[in-house]
Amino acid sequence: MKEQLIQQAYDVAKERYAAIGVDTDMAIAELEKQQISLHCWQTDDVVGFERNEALSGGIQTTGNYPGRARNIDEVRHDIEFVKTLLAGNHRLNLHEIYGDFGGKFVDRDQVGVEHFQSWMDWAKANDMKLDFNSTSFSHPKSGDLTLSNPDKGIREFWIEHTKRCRRIADAMGRAQGDPCIMNIWVHDGSKDTSVCRKRYREILAESLDEILKEDLPGMKSCVEAKLFGIGLESYTVGSMDFYEGYCATRKVIYTLDTGHYEQTENVADKVASLLLFVPELMLHVSRPVRWDSDHVTIMNDQTLDFFKELVRADGLHRAHVGLDYFDASINRIGAYVVGARATQKCILSALLEPLAKLREYEANGQYFERLALLEEAKTLPMGAVFDYFNWKNGVPVGEDYIKNVQEYEQKVTSKRK
Repeated sequence: MKEQLIQQAYDVAKERYAAIGVDTDMAIAELEKQQISLHCWQTDDVVGFERNEALSGGIQTTGNYPGRARNIDEVRHDIEFVKTLLAGNHRLNLHEIYGDFGGKFVDRDQVGVEHFQSWMDWAKANDMKLDFNSTSFSHPKSGDLTLSNPDKGIREFWIEHTKRCRRIADAMGRAQGDPCIMNIWVHDGSKDTSVCRKRYREILAESLDEILKEDLPGMKSCVEAKLFGIGLESYTVGSMDFYEGYCATRKVIYTLDTGHYEQTENVADKVASLLLFVPELMLHVSRPVRWDSDHVTIMNDQTLDFFKELVRADGLHRAHVGLDYFDASINRIGAYVVGARATQKCILSALLEPLAKLREYEANGQYFERLALLEEAKTLPMGAVFDYFNWKNGVPVGEDYIKNVQEYEQKVTSKRK
Protein backbone atom coordinates (compact mmCIF):
# COMPACT_ATOMS: atom_id res chain seq x y z
CA MET A 1 0.00 0.00 0.00
CA LYS A 2 2.77 2.45 0.91
CA GLU A 3 4.63 1.73 -2.31
CA GLN A 4 1.48 2.51 -4.26
CA LEU A 5 1.09 5.83 -2.44
CA ILE A 6 4.73 6.74 -3.12
CA GLN A 7 4.25 6.05 -6.83
CA GLN A 8 0.97 7.96 -6.99
CA ALA A 9 2.44 10.97 -5.19
CA TYR A 10 5.44 10.94 -7.51
CA ASP A 11 3.25 10.80 -10.62
CA VAL A 12 1.39 13.89 -9.44
CA ALA A 13 4.64 15.67 -8.57
CA LYS A 14 6.15 14.77 -11.92
CA GLU A 15 3.17 16.32 -13.71
CA ARG A 16 3.28 19.48 -11.57
CA TYR A 17 6.99 19.99 -12.24
CA ALA A 18 6.61 19.24 -15.94
CA ALA A 19 4.14 22.11 -16.16
CA ILE A 20 6.96 24.56 -15.35
CA GLY A 21 9.52 22.81 -17.54
CA VAL A 22 11.26 20.56 -14.99
CA ASP A 23 11.98 16.87 -15.71
CA THR A 24 11.91 15.08 -12.34
CA ASP A 25 13.33 11.87 -13.78
CA MET A 26 16.40 13.78 -14.96
CA ALA A 27 16.74 15.46 -11.57
CA ILE A 28 16.65 12.07 -9.83
CA ALA A 29 19.22 10.65 -12.25
CA GLU A 30 21.52 13.59 -11.52
CA LEU A 31 21.06 13.18 -7.77
CA GLU A 32 21.88 9.47 -8.01
CA LYS A 33 25.27 10.41 -9.51
CA GLN A 34 26.04 12.92 -6.77
CA GLN A 35 28.40 11.33 -4.25
CA ILE A 36 28.63 12.71 -0.74
CA SER A 37 31.90 12.21 1.09
CA LEU A 38 30.87 10.91 4.52
CA HIS A 39 33.14 12.12 7.33
CA CYS A 40 34.53 9.25 9.37
CA TRP A 41 34.95 11.44 12.45
CA GLN A 42 31.22 11.58 13.22
CA THR A 43 31.47 7.99 14.48
CA ASP A 44 33.95 8.66 17.31
CA ASP A 45 34.04 12.41 18.04
CA VAL A 46 37.29 13.01 16.10
CA VAL A 47 39.39 10.89 18.46
CA GLY A 48 41.00 8.60 15.88
CA PHE A 49 43.42 5.77 16.56
CA GLU A 50 46.68 7.58 17.25
CA ARG A 51 46.48 8.66 20.91
CA ASN A 52 42.88 7.95 22.00
CA GLU A 53 42.65 11.50 23.34
CA ALA A 54 39.99 14.22 23.15
CA LEU A 55 40.32 17.01 20.62
CA SER A 56 42.64 19.96 21.05
CA GLY A 57 43.89 22.69 18.76
CA GLY A 58 41.03 25.15 18.39
CA ILE A 59 38.15 22.68 18.05
CA GLN A 60 36.07 20.50 20.33
CA THR A 61 33.22 18.00 20.31
CA THR A 62 30.37 18.54 22.75
CA GLY A 63 28.10 15.90 24.24
CA ASN A 64 28.58 12.41 25.64
CA TYR A 65 25.82 10.34 24.08
CA PRO A 66 26.66 6.65 24.60
CA GLY A 67 27.89 4.44 21.78
CA ARG A 68 31.00 6.16 20.43
CA ALA A 69 33.03 3.96 18.10
CA ARG A 70 36.19 2.89 19.95
CA ASN A 71 38.32 1.26 17.27
CA ILE A 72 38.76 0.84 13.54
CA ASP A 73 36.36 -2.10 13.27
CA GLU A 74 33.56 -0.21 15.01
CA VAL A 75 34.09 2.87 12.83
CA ARG A 76 33.87 0.72 9.72
CA HIS A 77 30.83 -1.17 10.96
CA ASP A 78 29.00 2.10 11.67
CA ILE A 79 29.79 3.46 8.22
CA GLU A 80 28.66 0.26 6.54
CA PHE A 81 25.34 0.56 8.36
CA VAL A 82 24.91 4.24 7.47
CA LYS A 83 25.49 3.32 3.85
CA THR A 84 22.40 1.05 3.90
CA LEU A 85 20.18 4.02 4.79
CA LEU A 86 21.33 6.36 2.03
CA ALA A 87 20.32 6.27 -1.62
CA GLY A 88 23.23 6.49 -4.04
CA ASN A 89 26.83 5.39 -3.77
CA HIS A 90 28.89 7.63 -1.52
CA ARG A 91 32.50 8.24 -0.55
CA LEU A 92 34.33 8.16 2.77
CA ASN A 93 36.48 11.03 4.04
CA LEU A 94 39.34 9.99 6.36
CA HIS A 95 41.57 12.05 8.62
CA GLU A 96 45.18 10.93 8.99
CA ILE A 97 44.65 9.99 12.66
CA TYR A 98 42.34 7.18 11.48
CA GLY A 99 45.19 5.11 10.06
CA ASP A 100 45.48 1.40 10.73
CA PHE A 101 48.47 1.68 13.05
CA GLY A 102 48.25 -1.86 14.40
CA GLY A 103 48.26 -0.70 18.01
CA LYS A 104 51.62 1.06 17.60
CA PHE A 105 52.32 4.77 17.88
CA VAL A 106 53.24 6.29 14.53
CA ASP A 107 54.09 9.98 14.67
CA ARG A 108 52.63 12.15 11.96
CA ASP A 109 55.87 12.84 10.16
CA GLN A 110 56.35 9.07 9.80
CA VAL A 111 52.92 8.04 8.49
CA GLY A 112 52.89 6.15 5.19
CA VAL A 113 50.71 4.48 2.60
CA GLU A 114 51.03 1.16 4.46
CA HIS A 115 48.96 2.56 7.33
CA PHE A 116 45.99 3.01 4.99
CA GLN A 117 46.26 -0.11 2.86
CA SER A 118 43.56 -1.85 4.88
CA TRP A 119 41.30 1.16 4.35
CA MET A 120 41.83 0.90 0.61
CA ASP A 121 41.02 -2.82 0.74
CA TRP A 122 37.93 -2.14 2.85
CA ALA A 123 36.77 0.64 0.53
CA LYS A 124 37.10 -1.59 -2.52
CA ALA A 125 35.15 -4.37 -0.81
CA ASN A 126 32.39 -1.89 0.10
CA ASP A 127 32.35 -0.08 -3.26
CA MET A 128 33.37 3.26 -1.77
CA LYS A 129 35.90 5.83 -2.90
CA LEU A 130 38.15 7.51 -0.34
CA ASP A 131 39.00 11.13 0.35
CA PHE A 132 41.61 12.28 2.85
CA ASN A 133 42.74 15.01 5.26
CA SER A 134 46.01 15.91 6.92
CA THR A 135 45.62 16.29 10.71
CA SER A 136 47.35 19.27 12.31
CA PHE A 137 45.39 19.38 15.59
CA SER A 138 45.47 17.25 18.78
CA HIS A 139 49.25 16.81 18.85
CA PRO A 140 52.02 18.03 21.21
CA LYS A 141 53.50 20.07 18.36
CA SER A 142 50.19 21.67 17.34
CA GLY A 143 50.24 24.64 19.70
CA ASP A 144 48.85 27.83 18.20
CA LEU A 145 50.84 27.63 14.93
CA THR A 146 51.73 24.71 12.66
CA LEU A 147 52.46 25.41 8.98
CA SER A 148 52.77 29.13 9.79
CA ASN A 149 55.12 28.61 12.74
CA PRO A 150 58.33 30.69 12.68
CA ASP A 151 60.04 27.80 14.51
CA LYS A 152 61.71 25.93 11.64
CA GLY A 153 61.68 22.58 13.44
CA ILE A 154 57.95 22.62 14.17
CA ARG A 155 57.09 24.00 10.75
CA GLU A 156 59.12 21.34 8.93
CA PHE A 157 57.47 18.63 11.05
CA TRP A 158 54.05 19.69 9.72
CA ILE A 159 55.31 20.19 6.18
CA GLU A 160 56.62 16.63 6.19
CA HIS A 161 53.35 15.37 7.65
CA THR A 162 51.31 17.08 4.95
CA LYS A 163 53.59 15.89 2.16
CA ARG A 164 53.18 12.31 3.38
CA CYS A 165 49.41 12.75 3.52
CA ARG A 166 49.37 13.88 -0.11
CA ARG A 167 51.30 10.74 -1.08
CA ILE A 168 48.79 8.60 0.81
CA ALA A 169 45.95 10.36 -1.00
CA ASP A 170 47.73 9.76 -4.31
CA ALA A 171 47.95 6.03 -3.55
CA MET A 172 44.24 5.99 -2.68
CA GLY A 173 43.31 7.74 -5.90
CA ARG A 174 45.39 5.43 -8.06
CA ALA A 175 43.98 2.35 -6.29
CA GLN A 176 40.36 3.45 -6.79
CA GLY A 177 40.79 4.84 -10.30
CA ASP A 178 39.38 8.20 -9.25
CA PRO A 179 41.21 11.17 -7.70
CA CYS A 180 41.26 11.26 -3.93
CA ILE A 181 40.38 14.77 -2.73
CA MET A 182 42.76 15.76 0.07
CA ASN A 183 41.92 18.70 2.28
CA ILE A 184 44.49 20.80 4.13
CA TRP A 185 43.13 22.66 7.15
CA VAL A 186 45.22 24.20 9.91
CA HIS A 187 43.91 25.88 13.04
CA ASP A 188 46.76 28.42 13.23
CA GLY A 189 45.92 31.66 14.98
CA SER A 190 46.14 33.80 18.09
CA LYS A 191 43.95 34.13 21.18
CA ASP A 192 44.66 37.85 21.43
CA THR A 193 45.80 40.64 19.14
CA SER A 194 48.68 39.76 16.80
CA VAL A 195 51.12 42.33 15.47
CA CYS A 196 52.66 39.84 12.99
CA ARG A 197 49.68 38.96 10.79
CA LYS A 198 51.50 39.36 7.50
CA ARG A 199 54.55 37.42 8.68
CA TYR A 200 52.54 34.31 9.63
CA ARG A 201 50.65 34.43 6.33
CA GLU A 202 53.88 34.71 4.39
CA ILE A 203 55.17 31.61 6.19
CA LEU A 204 51.91 29.72 5.57
CA ALA A 205 52.06 30.52 1.85
CA GLU A 206 55.68 29.36 1.66
CA SER A 207 54.85 26.13 3.50
CA LEU A 208 51.92 25.39 1.20
CA ASP A 209 54.02 26.09 -1.88
CA GLU A 210 56.62 23.61 -0.62
CA ILE A 211 53.94 20.98 0.09
CA LEU A 212 52.07 21.35 -3.21
CA LYS A 213 55.05 21.38 -5.56
CA GLU A 214 55.17 17.56 -5.80
CA ASP A 215 53.15 16.35 -8.79
CA LEU A 216 50.80 13.58 -7.64
CA PRO A 217 48.25 12.73 -10.36
CA GLY A 218 46.18 10.35 -8.23
CA MET A 219 44.93 13.09 -5.92
CA LYS A 220 43.65 16.65 -5.84
CA SER A 221 44.62 19.07 -3.08
CA CYS A 222 42.31 21.64 -1.54
CA VAL A 223 42.80 24.18 1.25
CA GLU A 224 40.24 25.26 3.83
CA ALA A 225 39.70 28.64 5.40
CA LYS A 226 38.76 29.04 9.06
CA LEU A 227 36.74 31.67 10.94
CA PHE A 228 38.42 31.12 14.32
CA GLY A 229 39.23 28.40 16.82
CA ILE A 230 38.58 27.96 20.52
CA GLY A 231 41.45 29.74 22.26
CA LEU A 232 42.42 31.34 18.93
CA GLU A 233 39.59 33.84 18.61
CA SER A 234 41.37 37.06 17.63
CA TYR A 235 43.34 36.07 14.56
CA THR A 236 43.22 33.25 12.04
CA VAL A 237 46.21 32.86 9.72
CA GLY A 238 44.33 30.83 7.09
CA SER A 239 41.37 33.19 6.72
CA MET A 240 39.03 33.30 3.76
CA ASP A 241 40.73 36.29 2.17
CA PHE A 242 44.12 34.59 2.48
CA TYR A 243 42.92 31.40 0.80
CA GLU A 244 40.93 33.23 -1.86
CA GLY A 245 44.15 34.85 -3.03
CA TYR A 246 46.19 31.70 -2.59
CA CYS A 247 43.82 29.45 -4.55
CA ALA A 248 43.30 31.99 -7.32
CA THR A 249 47.02 32.51 -7.88
CA ARG A 250 48.07 28.86 -7.44
CA LYS A 251 44.98 27.32 -9.12
CA VAL A 252 44.19 25.17 -6.11
CA ILE A 253 40.77 23.85 -5.10
CA TYR A 254 39.09 26.06 -2.50
CA THR A 255 37.31 24.33 0.41
CA LEU A 256 34.15 26.19 1.30
CA ASP A 257 32.99 25.08 4.75
CA THR A 258 29.54 26.49 5.47
CA GLY A 259 30.33 26.61 9.19
CA HIS A 260 33.42 28.80 8.84
CA TYR A 261 31.80 32.16 8.21
CA GLU A 262 30.10 34.88 10.23
CA GLN A 263 26.41 34.27 10.84
CA THR A 264 25.46 37.38 8.88
CA GLU A 265 27.38 36.27 5.77
CA ASN A 266 25.57 34.65 2.88
CA VAL A 267 27.90 31.77 2.04
CA ALA A 268 25.89 31.02 -1.11
CA ASP A 269 26.93 34.40 -2.49
CA LYS A 270 30.58 33.29 -2.51
CA VAL A 271 30.02 30.40 -4.93
CA ALA A 272 29.79 32.30 -8.21
CA SER A 273 32.75 34.55 -7.38
CA LEU A 274 35.01 31.66 -6.40
CA LEU A 275 34.12 29.65 -9.50
CA LEU A 276 35.47 32.49 -11.65
CA PHE A 277 38.96 32.17 -10.20
CA VAL A 278 39.53 28.68 -8.74
CA PRO A 279 39.48 25.37 -10.64
CA GLU A 280 37.00 23.54 -8.39
CA LEU A 281 35.30 23.72 -5.01
CA MET A 282 35.35 21.30 -2.13
CA LEU A 283 32.19 21.77 -0.07
CA HIS A 284 32.11 20.96 3.63
CA VAL A 285 28.43 21.03 4.51
CA SER A 286 27.92 21.93 8.15
CA ARG A 287 25.66 24.09 10.34
CA PRO A 288 27.00 26.78 12.65
CA VAL A 289 24.93 27.87 15.63
CA ARG A 290 26.26 31.15 17.05
CA TRP A 291 29.80 30.12 16.09
CA ASP A 292 31.60 27.37 14.19
CA SER A 293 30.01 24.63 16.28
CA ASP A 294 29.55 21.98 13.58
CA HIS A 295 25.94 21.04 14.23
CA VAL A 296 24.21 18.39 12.13
CA THR A 297 23.33 19.63 8.65
CA ILE A 298 19.62 20.26 8.16
CA MET A 299 17.49 21.48 5.28
CA ASN A 300 17.59 25.15 6.27
CA ASP A 301 17.59 28.30 4.15
CA GLN A 302 21.38 28.60 4.20
CA THR A 303 21.99 25.10 2.86
CA LEU A 304 19.17 25.35 0.32
CA ASP A 305 20.53 28.66 -0.98
CA PHE A 306 24.05 27.20 -1.08
CA PHE A 307 23.14 24.38 -3.45
CA LYS A 308 20.70 26.44 -5.50
CA GLU A 309 23.46 28.93 -6.19
CA LEU A 310 25.82 26.10 -7.12
CA VAL A 311 23.34 24.73 -9.67
CA ARG A 312 22.46 28.21 -10.96
CA ALA A 313 26.17 28.84 -11.54
CA ASP A 314 26.49 25.55 -13.46
CA GLY A 315 28.99 24.52 -10.80
CA LEU A 316 27.73 21.16 -9.56
CA HIS A 317 30.18 19.33 -11.85
CA ARG A 318 33.02 21.47 -10.44
CA ALA A 319 32.23 20.74 -6.81
CA HIS A 320 33.00 17.87 -4.45
CA VAL A 321 30.44 17.53 -1.66
CA GLY A 322 31.37 16.33 1.82
CA LEU A 323 29.94 16.53 5.33
CA ASP A 324 31.83 18.08 8.23
CA TYR A 325 30.21 18.10 11.64
CA PHE A 326 30.68 16.17 14.86
CA ASP A 327 27.73 15.98 17.20
CA ALA A 328 28.11 13.82 20.30
CA SER A 329 24.91 15.04 21.95
CA ILE A 330 22.59 12.72 19.99
CA ASN A 331 22.75 9.29 18.42
CA ARG A 332 25.83 9.55 16.19
CA ILE A 333 24.47 7.25 13.49
CA GLY A 334 21.22 9.19 13.38
CA ALA A 335 23.23 12.40 13.07
CA TYR A 336 25.05 10.90 10.07
CA VAL A 337 21.83 9.97 8.28
CA VAL A 338 19.96 13.20 9.05
CA GLY A 339 22.84 15.29 7.70
CA ALA A 340 23.42 13.22 4.58
CA ARG A 341 19.73 13.06 3.65
CA ALA A 342 19.28 16.78 4.35
CA THR A 343 22.16 17.49 1.96
CA GLN A 344 20.54 15.30 -0.68
CA LYS A 345 17.23 17.12 -0.21
CA CYS A 346 18.93 20.47 -0.74
CA ILE A 347 20.68 19.24 -3.88
CA LEU A 348 17.40 17.84 -5.21
CA SER A 349 15.59 21.10 -4.46
CA ALA A 350 18.23 22.92 -6.49
CA LEU A 351 17.93 20.46 -9.38
CA LEU A 352 14.13 20.88 -9.41
CA GLU A 353 14.25 24.65 -9.74
CA PRO A 354 12.66 25.83 -13.04
CA LEU A 355 15.96 27.41 -14.02
CA ALA A 356 15.36 27.67 -17.77
CA LYS A 357 12.15 29.64 -17.29
CA LEU A 358 13.65 31.76 -14.53
CA ARG A 359 16.61 32.66 -16.75
CA GLU A 360 14.25 33.52 -19.58
CA TYR A 361 12.29 35.89 -17.33
CA GLU A 362 15.49 37.53 -16.14
CA ALA A 363 16.85 37.96 -19.66
CA ASN A 364 13.59 39.66 -20.67
CA GLY A 365 13.57 41.96 -17.66
CA GLN A 366 10.44 40.25 -16.30
CA TYR A 367 11.41 40.56 -12.66
CA PHE A 368 7.89 40.22 -11.24
CA GLU A 369 7.49 36.94 -13.12
CA ARG A 370 10.90 35.76 -11.91
CA LEU A 371 10.04 36.49 -8.28
CA ALA A 372 6.58 34.94 -8.58
CA LEU A 373 7.93 31.69 -10.03
CA LEU A 374 10.67 31.49 -7.40
CA GLU A 375 8.00 31.77 -4.72
CA GLU A 376 5.63 29.24 -6.29
CA ALA A 377 8.45 26.75 -6.76
CA LYS A 378 9.03 26.70 -2.99
CA THR A 379 5.78 24.82 -2.34
CA LEU A 380 5.90 22.34 -5.21
CA PRO A 381 5.88 18.66 -4.03
CA MET A 382 9.64 18.12 -3.77
CA GLY A 383 9.10 15.73 -0.86
CA ALA A 384 7.23 13.30 -3.10
CA VAL A 385 10.18 13.29 -5.51
CA PHE A 386 12.63 12.66 -2.66
CA ASP A 387 10.49 9.80 -1.34
CA TYR A 388 10.44 8.23 -4.79
CA PHE A 389 14.21 8.68 -5.10
CA ASN A 390 14.76 6.73 -1.88
CA TRP A 391 12.17 4.06 -2.68
CA LYS A 392 13.62 3.59 -6.16
CA ASN A 393 17.05 3.01 -4.59
CA GLY A 394 15.81 0.55 -1.99
CA VAL A 395 16.41 2.57 1.17
CA PRO A 396 13.91 3.63 3.87
CA VAL A 397 11.43 6.31 2.83
CA GLY A 398 10.51 9.26 5.01
CA GLU A 399 10.85 8.72 8.74
CA ASP A 400 11.14 4.93 8.36
CA TYR A 401 14.91 5.06 8.89
CA ILE A 402 14.38 6.15 12.51
CA LYS A 403 13.48 2.61 13.56
CA ASN A 404 16.51 1.25 11.71
CA VAL A 405 18.80 3.55 13.69
CA GLN A 406 17.01 2.67 16.93
CA GLU A 407 17.45 -1.04 16.26
CA TYR A 408 21.15 -0.57 15.50
CA GLU A 409 21.54 1.33 18.75
CA GLN A 410 19.81 -1.43 20.69
CA LYS A 411 21.84 -4.23 19.13
CA VAL A 412 25.23 -2.55 18.56
CA THR A 413 26.12 0.88 19.91
CA SER A 414 24.37 0.56 23.30
CA LYS A 415 26.70 -2.33 24.14
CA ARG A 416 29.82 -0.12 23.80
CA LYS A 417 31.13 0.94 27.19
